[in-house]
Amino acid sequence: MTKPERNHPDELVIGLVSVSDRASAGVYEDKGIPSLMEWLGAVLKSPWRAETRLIQDDAATISATLTALVDGLGCDLVLTTGGTGPARRDVTPEATLAVATKEMPGFGEQMRQISLNFVPTAILSRQVAVIRETGDHAALIVNLPGQPKSIKETLEGLRDETGAVKVPGIFAAVPYCIDLIGGPYVETDPKVVTAFRPKSAQRAPRA
Repeated sequence: MTKPERNHPDELVIGLVSVSDRASAGVYEDKGIPSLMEWLGAVLKSPWRAETRLIQDDAATISATLTALVDGLGCDLVLTTGGTGPARRDVTPEATLAVATKEMPGFGEQMRQISLNFVPTAILSRQVAVIRETGDHAALIVNLPGQPKSIKETLEGLRDETGAVKVPGIFAAVPYCIDLIGGPYVETDPKVVTAFRPKSAQRAPRA
């Protein structure tokens, strides 16, 4: 399958997947994708576009969706929301691991550490992050929590009363991870998240 052309050499293609039986059936309005779109619009300073999917909490459907977004549409980053708890229908981590070529355990560890500052039930969250590699492409896939407030907290991290970063959010590491797997150069607004890169990996954005 031929992947769509990028509109800019550094355009970041992001897959946003909300996993919910009830939202996908129209029982209630999905809040995960709109909150992610809003947050990404605030943090990203380089070109980007999103492919969105609202799907049921079914392992085969989740795995097929992730594969299509990465292999077919060329997503560099896929963020999922929902389906990461201990309930029987919560199978997003298993479906994500099923399409992985590498696990990235630090993302899940950091998300739980951040959430533990707010709720003791953070230990029940099972989010994972992985790399999916094909012959000519690779993408980072990250499971996020289901609630918009928790999504923002885990992406941005924690700040003290002066506004200084107390605990880094996971998104600070995302741009460099995408660099390392051959993706576009992602720039962020430091007022929201400062992307960390070694000096040797920093460069000017392409015109």
